[in-house]
Amino acid sequence: MNSILLGGNGNTQVVLNAAMANRHGLISGATGTGKTISLQLLAESFSELGVPCFVADVKGDLSGLAAAGKDNPKISERCNHIGMAVPNFSAKPTLFWDIYGQRGLQARTTISEMGPLLLSSLLELNDTQTGVLYSCFAFADDEGMLLLDLKDLRALLGFMANKGNSLSGNYGNISTASIGAIQRKLLVLEEQGADAFFTEPALELGDLMQNDFSGKGVISLLDVTRLIHQAPKLYATFLFWLLSELFENLPEVGDADKPKLVLFFDEAHLLFNDAPKVLVDKIEQVVRLIRSKGVGVFFISQSPMDIPPNILGQLGCRIQHALRAFTPKDQKSIRAVAENFRPNPNFSTAEVITTLGVGEALVSVLDNKGAPTQVERVLICPPASRIGPISDEERLALLARSPLKNKYQETVDRESAFEILSQRVNAAQTSSKPNVAKKPSSRQSDNAAEAFFKSLARAVGSKLGQSLVRGILGSLKR
Repeated sequence: MNSILLGGNGNTQVVLNAAMANRHGLISGATGTGKTISLQLLAESFSELGVPCFVADVKGDLSGLAAAGKDNPKISERCNHIGMAVPNFSAKPTLFWDIYGQRGLQARTTISEMGPLLLSSLLELNDTQTGVLYSCFAFADDEGMLLLDLKDLRALLGFMANKGNSLSGNYGNISTASIGAIQRKLLVLEEQGADAFFTEPALELGDLMQNDFSGKGVISLLDVTRLIHQAPKLYATFLFWLLSELFENLPEVGDADKPKLVLFFDEAHLLFNDAPKVLVDKIEQVVRLIRSKGVGVFFISQSPMDIPPNILGQLGCRIQHALRAFTPKDQKSIRAVAENFRPNPNFSTAEVITTLGVGEALVSVLDNKGAPTQVERVLICPPASRIGPISDEERLALLARSPLKNKYQETVDRESAFEILSQRVNAAQTSSKPNVAKKPSSRQSDNAAEAFFKSLARAVGSKLGQSLVRGILGSLKR
């Protein structure tokens, strides 16, 4: 049976049925209570079942997945209490990723693939500025023009500002003030290192869904130790983009005995902080529907209250570590958390939450019929991989042997909006110069420029499809 032993208390063991893992999950608790170990246990257990995982590594501790753990008296004592054998300590197949390309393979995407909804949230645009950005994307999509990097988007914004009057009939009012504000926010984004993220080669989903030669699922570990502090909005936007890409591109699988992929999103409160309601509503829809694609999503945060209620209600597996109640507000929050569990008549959930030790948790999963089990107080199983990070030398050695190293090592800058729009401007300037033999009228000059633009649009359209199609979160459908 495809199952994962989560923990036990000497009398009862809690087992997660892998067939229910696409009903998503939550790991929560105060700082230092053991959330990272619970996440590590789940990731390596799914890997053993042949399920690839994508994990956001916030502190760098999860790099220990790539190395074998070691036995010690505390681990043996814990295993005896749980009623399990000591783990077969081993390293798990791991790929390292990093948006900055310093501590892993460089994870990238393009402006076009990101789409206007996620990009407007990333830039924290107001409604007017968001409308202008949508107009820019609509124009680019209609022209079959790809926006690959930040200079492409800047070029498009400049073009739209200059041509605003002629384009307003099809794309609405193009405010130069709004375009100026967007340009300034792009400069801030570039200062945060986003120019390294928005470029090619873009991350391919298939590279996150691999198995090694023994059939174990490969764990893709995204190092965000720098990103989480330098550009938290970019971190959230990347995870939303990844979720959107999986939803739009994976086929339906129906009921399966295990997921095709499991995602672990740490510091989940950053995903929803200040996110516009329209984006949160779309994410709720994707989380609800993506399980039919065989994808499970686990959110990790200090409190379940960090997750929007409509998303929280969809999370079937709950691992709740200790919470602290220092204020009346904390106490109220703990009572609300306790109400999310199916009660156990042997103890008060609200009282136990504040007394849990490190590595101890209240756990509830879904049974074979999809109903939540009653909550149990258990010790979480120790992982078989190393607890704590690997050394920089070990990381570099693993990166040097990565099978994807050559694929993502070099940045590619092919022809896109920047080059196309530069050609248009140059052509328009050339056609407007006076002819010595016969000076054409301004209308003739305009017609020549228009003919060039239309010819170029047709050429681009013949390659890419005249109108690009976008999905539920605004990302491109491939």
